[in-house]
Formats: sequence, C-alpha cells, structure tokens
Amino acid sequence: MIIDSSIAKCVKLKRIEEVAKDAGIPKKHLEPWGRHKAKINLKFLRNIENRRNGKYIVVSAITPTPLGEGKTVTSIGLSMALNKLGAKSMVCLRQPSMGPVFGTKGGGTGGGFSQILPREDINLHFTGDIHAVGVAHNLLAAFIDNSLYRENELKIEPKSITWRRVVDINDRALRSVKLGLGGKKSGMTRDGGFDITVASEIMAILALSKNIQDMRRRLGNIVIGFSKYRKPVTADDLNISGAMAALLKDAIKPNLVQTIEHTPCFVHTGPFANIAHGNSSILADAIALKISDYVITESGFGADLGAEKFFNIKCRESGFTPDAAVIVCSIRALKMHSGHFRVKGRELDRKLFRENVSAVDEGCSNLQRQIQNILTFGIPVVVAINKFATDTEKEISIVRKRSIFSGASSACVSEVWKYGSGGGLKLANAVINTSRKAGGRFSYLYQLDIPIKSKIEKIATELYGAKGVKYSVGAEKKIKLYEKMGYGRLPVCIAKTHLSLSANSDIKGAPEGFILPVRDVHASVGAGFITAICGTITTMPGLPSHPIGVKIDIDRKGNITGLG
Repeated sequence: MIIDSSIAKCVKLKRIEEVAKDAGIPKKHLEPWGRHKAKINLKFLRNIENRRNGKYIVVSAITPTPLGEGKTVTSIGLSMALNKLGAKSMVCLRQPSMGPVFGTKGGGTGGGFSQILPREDINLHFTGDIHAVGVAHNLLAAFIDNSLYRENELKIEPKSITWRRVVDINDRALRSVKLGLGGKKSGMTRDGGFDITVASEIMAILALSKNIQDMRRRLGNIVIGFSKYRKPVTADDLNISGAMAALLKDAIKPNLVQTIEHTPCFVHTGPFANIAHGNSSILADAIALKISDYVITESGFGADLGAEKFFNIKCRESGFTPDAAVIVCSIRALKMHSGHFRVKGRELDRKLFRENVSAVDEGCSNLQRQIQNILTFGIPVVVAINKFATDTEKEISIVRKRSIFSGASSACVSEVWKYGSGGGLKLANAVINTSRKAGGRFSYLYQLDIPIKSKIEKIATELYGAKGVKYSVGAEKKIKLYEKMGYGRLPVCIAKTHLSLSANSDIKGAPEGFILPVRDVHASVGAGFITAICGTITTMPGLPSHPIGVKIDIDRKGNITGLG
C-alpha cells in the first residue's frame, strides 16, 4: 500500500525563493516562513495589475462520498500536467481545517504523486492564518459580552446576538453553551455556542477582500445582533474592528508552497463549502492570474455547493470570468449514487469495488445534474474520472457516454494520484481545448435585485431539483427584517449537507420534487451575503467514532507521523 507521507519524504523540496522565482515573483515581495513556505506581499499585485489575465479554471465535483472524490488531487495534478505540456500554470487551493484533519477525512494536501508540500505544515498550523481568524473572531465576541457587562450602552438585545465563538477542531459538546456562569463578576448569563473557525464570517471576509482597506471596511460592517430599538449593532459600533484588522494584517497575504513536482501553489482561506462559502481567496487567484497562463482554483464539495458559491458570490466580488470547469467523479461514488450501497463514515461497502455497470449508469444521474448545474452558468465542462485500481473499462465507458450526452465537452480518465503529471496529460489537453472555445457566455443564476427568498428558491429548484422551499417561522421573520434593513440585495450562501443534492444526507442520486427546509437565516453583512441554514446541518462538526487523530504522533526525530 502506497502511503502519501512516504512519497512526500522522497521529494527534495526547492527552497521557496526558487519556487517564487519560477513563478515570476520577485524576492522583494516574498515573506518566507522557513525554507519551504512564504507569504506574498500585496504590493506585488499592485505592480502587476495591468497584466493580462491567464485562463481561469474551477475544479468542482459530483456529490461526494464522506472520503471526497479527489478534487484536490485532480487540481494539483492538472496544474502539474499543464506545466508538463509547456503552459505556465499555478494551482490555488483552500487551506485545510484541523477539524477534518483529526476527524474523518484527514489531511487536505492531495495524495499519491499529486500532493502539495510540506504536507505536515499545511495540514496543521501552517502560517497561522486560521488561528488569526479565530483570535479576531473571539476578540469581537469578548467585546460583545464586555459591552453587556459594562451597562450595555449600545442597548444590545442579548437574545438577538448571532455572533458565536469559534475553535478549529470538531467538538460537538460546544455547539450550545451557557455563558456567564459563576455570578455577576463572570458577566451576563446567556445562551451561546461555538462554530468551527473556518465557518467564521471573518474567514469569508479574508477570502473575498481585495486589499487591506477592503478587509478593514468589511470587518467594521459585521452585524453581531440588534439593539432594543431594532437597529443593527456592528463591530464598528463596538470600536473593535481596527484591532481585528491588526490581527489579520498578515493573514490576508496568500501563502506560497509547491507541489510534489515543484509547481507553484497558493494555499489561502476557505474550506467547508457546506457551511461556509468554501473557496480560496480572491487575492490568491488575482496574483496567480497575472503570472500564469492557466490558474486552477478549487471549490468545495459538489458543484451544487462550492461551485455555485464560486459563481454567484466569489466571481461577483472579483469580477473574474471563468473559462472552464472540471467536474471530478469516481466510479465508487457513482455506484453509491445508485442507492444500492450503504456508506457510513470511512467504511465503504466492499461491493463498491466490484464491477457493476448498471449501478454506475444509475448513479450517473448525479453527475448529469452537476454537469447541468455548471452549464447553467454558461461555463463549458470537462469531466475528470478519478481512476481507482478496481475501476473497469466498461464502467469508465458508461461514464464517458453519459458525460458527453449530458453536455460535457469531454470526459477523461485522470490518474494523477498514481502517475503525477503524467497521469493528467489527457485531462490537461482537454482543459486547454475547452477553455480556448469559451468566451462571453458566463452569467449568474440570479440578479441581486430579486428578494432573498427568490434567490434561495432559484438555487433550490434549478440546481438541487427541489419543487419548493419551506421556511421556519424564525427564518421568515429574519428575512423580512433583513430586507427592511437593506440587506435584500446581498447574494445567498446556502448551508446544507454536502452528501446529497437535498438537505437529507441519506438521499443519493439526483432527487426531484423534495422540499428544501430552511430553518434559519443569518446576515453576514461584512462578508457580503445572507446565509440560509437548511435541514439538520450544523456549523460545528463532531468527531467520528474512530477519529484519525488517534493515529497522529511524533517520532524520536521530531517527525510527524500518522497523517497518511
């Protein structure tokens, strides 16, 4: 069995100064964090802003199994393959959260011969960006409670407060907590809770900001609740947004690392497209587009989540127009979407590894829907079949046929996990050919001047396959309030399970005629969107019965083991 860490240890990494030079980034704009990672000074973007942009490719996927379908592996391998063909390419990835690293999924740096390095650093503390987000978030939370304790001059209504605390590990015991226990000196007693740090509005602000001043403005616009006069209370009202910006002044700078084949890679912001906006930063993409022929950017989970938010939220903010999309699928996941197999956590039904053409054919209903979801935005699609050793030619053939029938420009087997760039040459050529034909067709799913509910319903019916949306009483009241407050023109960010097109993780394939239940809505005014929380999704995940964290250790030489 090939272990990712064993492969990574055999790679002689280039010093980060060499990687930057290869990418066209001058040394004066590099801020090294040791030998193999660095931050990029934002002055560099100002120096190159008049250059022409390269091709912009977004990588998404079908609805995944709990293990993922290989978007990161494919993104890395595709970028390396483009370089091997002579095109200058960069890959822009989202920073892994330590929740999944110690939970079910493990690391988020790819695998096999398609990895980004140094993998242990990236998967753990990296350059401290997530910690900076957590500290800035919790600083605002502390100032809220201090204001309540200090005679509440802003007249904040405690029950209206939506700003919770955050920590970047999976800890279900913190989902709901009671604050201020221990008497008067411990502050006001009220209900609260924790979210995972990467779901913080501040993470989205980092990802969507165009410069430090834009970030500072967005931080000040964060709405934490309302006064007893029904007026929004912001971070600026609490006089804390300046200090929050100071904590984030380095976190806003993109992080440069390298792939296993030394292709330059930015890793910056944005995991969890099921409960957050789930995309890497605009700044990372903006720099990469100016210094590359092709930029591969990854969006989280299936095309109904990360890619939808990439188009409707990120592209709106950046002004960038994508040239093509890659949808990653695997034979095992398509079989799962037939509904004939049960998948629980990391445990996959062994029958998934036996040839079953009819199950693949049935499961292609999900692939077909996700292809159509991308085509809805006017973006051409290439399907990447992430090949596993047990996949057969008959199974692959049916996926190719269904992909082309559903409107994909091409469907290619990808073996970048096994062969690195050499296993992605057909995919890279398909992306080159498809992106050359693109131009002028991109459009958003909805306009901003329609009501909040209309935006939610458009996503639910046109992308998910729902026949309608049902709102809780609380959600209805908040939507009316937000529109009264002038937030109605914001795009929407839907939080739902990533394991189904519906809000029920047990429903596979391409369901139709269901009702999408919206139980709550939240105004992320600083980030610039309205979040609709659907079904039973939670913003603080829990640990599985067998967490990966139990395998992680450190050996006598100080090397981290157990990450894969």
